[in-house]
Amino acid sequence: MPATLTIGRLAEQAGVGTDTVRYYERVGLLPTPPRRASGYRDYPADSVQRLRFINRAKELGFTLGEIGELLELSGRREHGAADVKRAAEAKLAVVEHKLAELQRVRDGLRTLIDACPGHGPLQHCPIVRALSGEETP
Repeated sequence: MPATLTIGRLAEQAGVGTDTVRYYERVGLLPTPPRRASGYRDYPADSVQRLRFINRAKELGFTLGEIGELLELSGRREHGAADVKRAAEAKLAVVEHKLAELQRVRDGLRTLIDACPGHGPLQHCPIVRALSGEETP
């Protein structure tokens, strides 16, 4: 791997688009690299790992703000592990809350669907009536 990378090469190796690389620079997740005399950006080779870190964190549901915090924490070699664990635990709590809410929504929809015979006049449809506030599931 070369000591520095062009934006296209960096994007290719990290599996993202060049617009994504530029965006991460703008929001501060990726340090702005020096430019060559030609104006091309000259990214350090470790930028690939940083972009992969960002992508993996996004896949786990972290927001870009949270990812910025994780990147900062991951740079603290002495105390960072405990802080990173706390951040991951906090994200897990949010995910579990969302899952519980989605299960509640699923159960409500299931109840409405089970109550609907799927035929007859629309004004007698239990789903429409429940959504209109005329009856509760």
